[in-house]
Amino acid sequence: MALSVQWDWGVLSGRLRAGARQLELSINDAQCKQLIAYLERLDRWNGVHSLSAWKAPSDLLVHHVFDSMSLVGPLRRFAESRPLRILDAGSGPGFPAVVLAVMEPPWSVIAVDAVAKKIAFVRQAATESGIGNLVGSHARLEDMPPSKPFDVVVSRAFGSLDTFAAQTCHLLTAGGVWVAQKGRVPQEEMAQLRDDIQVFHVEPVTVPELDAERHLVWMRKVEP
Repeated sequence: MALSVQWDWGVLSGRLRAGARQLELSINDAQCKQLIAYLERLDRWNGVHSLSAWKAPSDLLVHHVFDSMSLVGPLRRFAESRPLRILDAGSGPGFPAVVLAVMEPPWSVIAVDAVAKKIAFVRQAATESGIGNLVGSHARLEDMPPSKPFDVVVSRAFGSLDTFAAQTCHLLTAGGVWVAQKGRVPQEEMAQLRDDIQVFHVEPVTVPELDAERHLVWMRKVEP
């Protein structure tokens, strides 16, 4: 099946490159192809399985890819050139997991969601798009074993910070961090965190083509 004009390679790859430049990132042809192939598959799956809501490929690019891409630079600074093991909690159809995996092939990224059809999509689309460092896991976060802890646990629109930390605390390695993507600074949620969870940085980020506030809330375990 030929791609519609909405999925024009030249147009979407040009916007991907422009968005990456705005975030001071570089993206090559192979990475562009992987992300566009993933989005095109998501668009097709969504027509049958209702994985998420959007009106056009442009919505996917801005609200999913660019929003996820705003995490890459901050996580690179945290990594200091070491490969990271990352858990995307409540990943849905794979965001930000797929973007992190494509932009940083040395990182090991696990997308976890309790909805089976979403993880089925992640697994198939990652395989077909050649994203070998992205793994989909159908599980409840609180039931996951702590045998292989993560350096970073990330989330988008997961819920409250307290719930996010409580359900994944056992999965974080010593010295690891949580990073929650939020709109406005969630002052009330931050105030409700338990004593052994500390917000140590709230980082404003700019998402290309999105006229809205976005912040990364960085948290870590501390002695109560």
